[in-house]
Amino acid sequence: MWFPSTTWLLPLTLAGSAQVLAKGVKGAKGAKLGTTTSHVKKPGVTYKAFEHPATSVGVGYVNNSGICETTKGVNQYSGYLSVGENQNMFFWFFESRNNPDKAPLSAWFNGGPGCSSLAGLFEENGPCHFLNDGQDPSLNEYSWNNFANMLYIDQPIGVGFSYGNNDVNSTDTAAPYVWKFIQAFYDHFPRYESRDFGIFTQSYGGHYGPGFASYILEQNKAIEAGTVEGKKINLVALGINNGMYDLELQEKAHIAFAYSNPYKQLIDKPTRDKLLEAYKSECLPALQQCKQTQTDEDCLNAAVVCGEVVETPILESSDFDVYDIRKPASDPNAPRTFSNYLARPDVKKAIGASSNYVECGYLPGQKFDGTGDLARSTMPALSEVIQAGVNVLVWAGTADFICNVDGSIAVADAVDFSGHNEFKAKALGPYKVNGKETGQFKSVDNFHLLIVHNSGHEVPQYQPETALQVFNQILQKKPLSST
Repeated sequence: MWFPSTTWLLPLTLAGSAQVLAKGVKGAKGAKLGTTTSHVKKPGVTYKAFEHPATSVGVGYVNNSGICETTKGVNQYSGYLSVGENQNMFFWFFESRNNPDKAPLSAWFNGGPGCSSLAGLFEENGPCHFLNDGQDPSLNEYSWNNFANMLYIDQPIGVGFSYGNNDVNSTDTAAPYVWKFIQAFYDHFPRYESRDFGIFTQSYGGHYGPGFASYILEQNKAIEAGTVEGKKINLVALGINNGMYDLELQEKAHIAFAYSNPYKQLIDKPTRDKLLEAYKSECLPALQQCKQTQTDEDCLNAAVVCGEVVETPILESSDFDVYDIRKPASDPNAPRTFSNYLARPDVKKAIGASSNYVECGYLPGQKFDGTGDLARSTMPALSEVIQAGVNVLVWAGTADFICNVDGSIAVADAVDFSGHNEFKAKALGPYKVNGKETGQFKSVDNFHLLIVHNSGHEVPQYQPETALQVFNQILQKKPLSST
C-alpha cells in the first residue's frame, strides 16, 4: 500500500508547442516500427517521430537531452509511446554505462497505484539524484544503469508525464498496456529484443510485479501457439521491494510489526490483542468474502474494513512516518525537489514532456480503489512466475511500516513452488557487501528473500550500494550471495 507524499493532481494542460502525438493502437501486433519517420522541430527541441501504419503505434522522443545522465558516451531517450487512442505513455530510457550493446534491459515501475516511476529514477536507482538540497541533479554512482539498460515508464495514463484517456482500473487492466508498450519499444529499438529482461518495482509493485510478469509469460505462450502476434519478452528476473501482495497476510503483519520491531514500539500489548481480535472478526472475513466472490463491491469493502479496524488505530497510536518509523510523520505537502525540477519549463522542453508532471495521480489511484484491487491477492501470480523459472526476489527495508518486513517474510514463506517447504524451514543468514553485513537473506532455487538493515520504504535510496549489488545478481539470474 502507498500513501503518496504528493497527492494533489496537476491539470493536464498540454504544451502544444512541444507536443508530439502518436496515433492510437488499433491492433497490438509486432511489425517493425519506423515505417514512417520524421524529425519534428519545436522551439529548442528536435523530436524523432515514428509511426507504423499497420498498427498506428508510434513514438515521439528526444535524443540525448543532457538531463540527468551526463556520463560521456552514454545515450538516453525520453518521450512518448502511444498505447491506445489518445493514450500517451511517457518513458525515459538510459543506456548502460558499461557495455550497453550486450547489457540486459530492465524496466522500473513505482507503485501507488498511480505514482510516477520518475520518483524512483531521481530518489532511488536512476543515473542522477539530488544532494544537499541542490536545485540541479548530480550523477548517482550507484545507478542501476551501471549494469543494465534502464527503462522508466509512467503508467497508467494520468501518472507522471503520461496523458490522455485512462481505461485502467486494476492490475489486470494495466498489464496489457505495459505489454503493448514493451512491444512497441522493441519495434523501435530492435537491438534489445533478445536481451534478458527484468521487472523491478516496489510498494504497490507487489501487485504490479506479479501481475505484469504473469501477463508477459501468458503472452509469450500465446505467441508460441500462434494466437497472438508479437515479440516474446525474455523475462528472466522480477524484484519487488517493500511490496503489498496479500492483505490477509500483511494486515496481520502490520499488527506484529507495530508491536515488535527493531526501532520503536508503536502499540502496547492490550492494543495488539484488541487489533488481532478485530483482524480475526472483521478484516479476515471481509477478505475471504472478496476472495470467494471477486466482486468489486466485496473487494473494496474488504480494503476499507481492514484499513479502518487495523491500520487506522496503528497510525493514530503515535507520531511516526509510515515509510520510516524512525522519523516523525512526514508532511504530505512538503516540497519534493525532483518534482519541482520536473515542473521547470526548460527541463520539460529538454526531455520532450507535453503535460504537467503528476507525481501521484489521485484519479488513476481512485480507479484502482473502486475495483478493490488492493484486496485481490497476487500470491497466485507470484507463485506462477517463480514456478516458470524467473529469478524472483522479495526484499524489504526494516524501518518501513506500510509494507513491512514481517509482511514480506509471511509472503515469502507462503509462496507455492517446489522448494516451498525447504524455503519456509530455512533460517535467514547474513548478507554482506564488501565484507559488511547490510541485511539477512535466504534462497532456494530461483526464489530469494532479503531483509535490508537500516532502510525505509525506498530501499535503493537508503542502501544504494547494497541495492545495486542485489539488482546485478538477480538480473544475472544468479542466487543472492555476499561479497
